Amino acid sequence: MNEIRIKNFKEIPYEELEDLNLDAKRRVVDGEDEGSLQERYLKYLADEHHLKAVTVCFSDLEGRFHMLDYDKKFLIRSPDNLTFDGSSIRGFSAQHQSDLRLAVDWGSFRWLPSDVFGPGKVMVFGLIRDRDGSDYGADLRSVLKRYDASLRAQQHATSVAPEIEGFLFEGTNAEQSFNSDAGFKFVSEGGYFHSLPTAPLKVFIDRFAEAQRALGFENEKDHPEVAPSQFELNYRYTDALVAADQIQLYKLLARQVAAAMGHTASFLPKPRISINGSGMHLNLSLAKAGRNLFHDAAGPGGISEFGWSFVDRILHSAEPLCLVLNSSVNAYRRLDPHYEAPNQIRASAVDRAAMIRIPIGNQHSARVEVRSVGPDANPYLAILGLLRTGIEGPYDAATAASRRDARSRVLPGNIQEALTRFESDEWIGQLMGVDNQRRYADLKHQAANRCPKELGARIKGGEILFHHEVTNQHLWAQF
Repeated sequence: MNEIRIKNFKEIPYEELEDLNLDAKRRVVDGEDEGSLQERYLKYLADEHHLKAVTVCFSDLEGRFHMLDYDKKFLIRSPDNLTFDGSSIRGFSAQHQSDLRLAVDWGSFRWLPSDVFGPGKVMVFGLIRDRDGSDYGADLRSVLKRYDASLRAQQHATSVAPEIEGFLFEGTNAEQSFNSDAGFKFVSEGGYFHSLPTAPLKVFIDRFAEAQRALGFENEKDHPEVAPSQFELNYRYTDALVAADQIQLYKLLARQVAAAMGHTASFLPKPRISINGSGMHLNLSLAKAGRNLFHDAAGPGGISEFGWSFVDRILHSAEPLCLVLNSSVNAYRRLDPHYEAPNQIRASAVDRAAMIRIPIGNQHSARVEVRSVGPDANPYLAILGLLRTGIEGPYDAATAASRRDARSRVLPGNIQEALTRFESDEWIGQLMGVDNQRRYADLKHQAANRCPKELGARIKGGEILFHHEVTNQHLWAQF
């Protein structure tokens, strides 16, 4: 007797997914008109009868990732009338001003691996709008998109390549069930490159890399990292906005693949004392008319005067920027200098204790690597903060060169110190808006108030359970 198949939703092979998603990414990086992108993808949705839903995603002020599915036919009829309750999102609108709109950013259209997300779905990123249709101020993805567009208007091209580390824990929902007595249980006690081909960590990395490749990340290498059960999957540089979107997708993919294996992928910066923590190194450069503005073969370290001014401006504002780059209580454990922590406010070609590294490069690859970024930072805010500070931020040109390798300045040692620097800084207010500066600080105070100021030598429950990326919304009201 023949099997009757009732459902017939679209499932695309991985090699075809990669081609589709690479083409989609190329279109937006090459600057294809947004109107033509909308027309293209709306026609595709209308013609493709085996799709059922469009996943629209956005990030809140802290970088927490949110997703909602719209029925495909509804979205085609009403692409400009997508709404959600903003008062349910921490840091967004108040209850009496709850309704917010979502505009589809059609350049972010991606086809999804059906074994990870289910069949018959595609994904887009949303741009948050206020009730009147204007840009919503707390949507930092929209702020980065506008800033990236302003650079493009000046014929500047951004290149951002993240290196994102994470940990794999045994069991699902390991963060929500964290117990400070037991701690996390790692799936592997190996170290750098130490994982047998069929070991759980390596199987996870392989499956993760397959899904990442299918989404058009342009993979380069993947491997276990220095700490036990730690991983890092590297991929090609791209435009600033696309890079930030890919960071969110990277973490989403890791969590989905891990959960399917009965594990938890976590981007806590320091889940266990006495081992290396996880970072998110950001490699940045800027080009104009195809020329890398950071390169000068005769300059110090092969970096141009413009490139060094970019570095100097970031170093000048390193302390107030620290809360942007290290946005959780747990992140300040990673800035422990005993474990290759990049907590010194200086630049170096070789010393990994410096917050900025100057890699060896040429006219194509000259860049700066900001190493003091936690993997739980809001990628839109972190990339916006570094780019705009490096290009426009304040600094003292007369003393900048002498301070590049000074060892006397270090980043704040806990979130309370970082908050003090952040809240009082005028440049931060210009960078992200005074209202966002206040809202963001309020959210971080809430987390800090639930955790001890003295971090000590033991991971506390509060720094995990009230971490902004851990989905336990009900706990905030019970504190």
